[in-house]
Amino acid sequence: MKKRKNHSPDFKAKVALEAIREELTLAELSKKYDVHPTQLGTWKRAAIENMATAFARRGAAPEQVSAAKLDKLHSKIGQLVVERDFLANASHQLL
Repeated sequence: MKKRKNHSPDFKAKVALEAIREELTLAELSKKYDVHPTQLGTWKRAAIENMATAFARRGAAPEQVSAAKLDKLHSKIGQLVVERDFLANASHQLL
């Protein structure tokens, strides 16, 4: 059985760019780079779909949440769930 190949992002971008240019067919590119034509089509589609992000403003990128902030949010969610459950049980006992 063949071992699976791992291609670098640079290699994928280079091959996808050649596929977008359409100077060679996907079958020809497949032989040239020893990559399955379906995989080439996937890389080409991904490159086209993500091309707009290259021109996005840096400030428009989604905010990265730090691990500390994420832990704080998870603890807040837990606290709110406990409070909700407590109030739901208390309301059933009053009836």
